[in-house]
Amino acid sequence: MTYAYIRVSTKSQNIDRQYEEINKLNIDNKYIYIDKESGKDFDRTNYKRLIKKLKRDDLLIVKSIDRLGRNYHMIIEEWSKITKNIGADIKVLDMPLLDTRIKGKNLVGKFISDIVLQVLSFVAENERNNIKERQLEGIRIAKEKGVRFGRPRKELPSNTFITLEKYFKNTIKSSQAINIIGISRSSFFRLVSKYRTKLFKANTSTLLLD
Repeated sequence: MTYAYIRVSTKSQNIDRQYEEINKLNIDNKYIYIDKESGKDFDRTNYKRLIKKLKRDDLLIVKSIDRLGRNYHMIIEEWSKITKNIGADIKVLDMPLLDTRIKGKNLVGKFISDIVLQVLSFVAENERNNIKERQLEGIRIAKEKGVRFGRPRKELPSNTFITLEKYFKNTIKSSQAINIIGISRSSFFRLVSKYRTKLFKANTSTLLLD
């Protein structure tokens, strides 16, 4: 029996490109399993159903190896489970050498595919590490040049501190101060907490609250 597996990471992503390639092989739709879930692990609804269906000498087709998952160490383990434990074959459309049926049913095909998969995994892992290192290096250089990361600091309205002064002096209520500054109640009291001792040292225990 021939099965196909299609995966995209989110429900908003389109499966058409993968489905078009799979459809050229004339596989019955009932044998095509589709997941719209992350590839961080193999705990995916339809993938688990597919694995339960696979039997010895069945064939599993995917468009590219990363459709199985994005963690190459886990992909190697899953590849081994399918080809050795279950005894099924795998064919990756984007990488013809990743076809365990090469050279018939002797061990050569599986051996070649295993070697190619290991090499691809090594290259992919190194590339991910290199990307991370380049990102960290870029961040370090940017920080040294004074570039600030994260959400930009929101500027306070120009009347903020005058209004806070009136509030601390108990000449206006909190609701009035909030309306004047034009911020939320929670934001206002965060400002009160932050600037209470910085702006004024007067006793504020009798502030008008409402």
